[in-house]
Amino acid sequence: YQGVPLFLEDHFERLENSARLIHMEISQDRVELLEEIRRTAVAANVTAQSDAYVRYQVTRGEGAVDLYPDPGLRTRYVIIAKALPGWKASFYERGMDMAIPQVRRNPVNALDPNIKGGNYLNNIMALTEARQSGADDCVILNREGFVTEAANSNVWFVIKGRLVTPGTGNLKGLTKKHVHRALKGAGIQSEEADVHANELLDVSECFVTSATREVMPCASLTLLGGERLEFPPGGGEVTRAAQAVFSAYVKDYIEQHADEALV
Repeated sequence: YQGVPLFLEDHFERLENSARLIHMEISQDRVELLEEIRRTAVAANVTAQSDAYVRYQVTRGEGAVDLYPDPGLRTRYVIIAKALPGWKASFYERGMDMAIPQVRRNPVNALDPNIKGGNYLNNIMALTEARQSGADDCVILNREGFVTEAANSNVWFVIKGRLVTPGTGNLKGLTKKHVHRALKGAGIQSEEADVHANELLDVSECFVTSATREVMPCASLTLLGGERLEFPPGGGEVTRAAQAVFSAYVKDYIEQHADEALV
């Protein structure tokens, strides 16, 4: 935003934590990676007047094709910078249609969702099933029937007046973290707690959060039994409040970190 990387320290911490979880030592330090991100943004004609999307991927390096990589490899990286993806206007004006697929989330003890890697097959299969049913996105359950996340975003519900987002079985989203902070600063209570599929009939509002979506409302949620829950178009009172306070929070962040602008 305006040349300022949003929540940069958080992104680097998540990268480093993901590397630890897969026993990979990153050869490059933050200074080197940040300089390469800056160079890539400049080469991609990113300016302070245009919001942009930056994605960086670190690999173990060059080596033989093997399941167990050589521990002596030097990590390599790929950096992509491009214009911020434009979501359909209707996703904000009306909201997304969500559906719960039969595909379940990988167990945490099989594949930790906090490994921010390139393995999205589980999410892709869930999203594909939801899309084929006519939905825009999915709400994925785990084997025990608890909600984990959407395909590539965190999901939030208003249940009997409580604003809640699942606390386990999902990636610890950076946007989710800062939405919590923004809400707290505005005096709006939110919490992380287990949400079972049986509780979803009591949902009155639903929205998702991610780096590129920010706070995006959901217009409906189709449950496993076929019941379809309808939510206020464009988001209800809580959803709209979350959008407003997070937008103000991001604006303040950019102003406070203007000296970190890369372009």
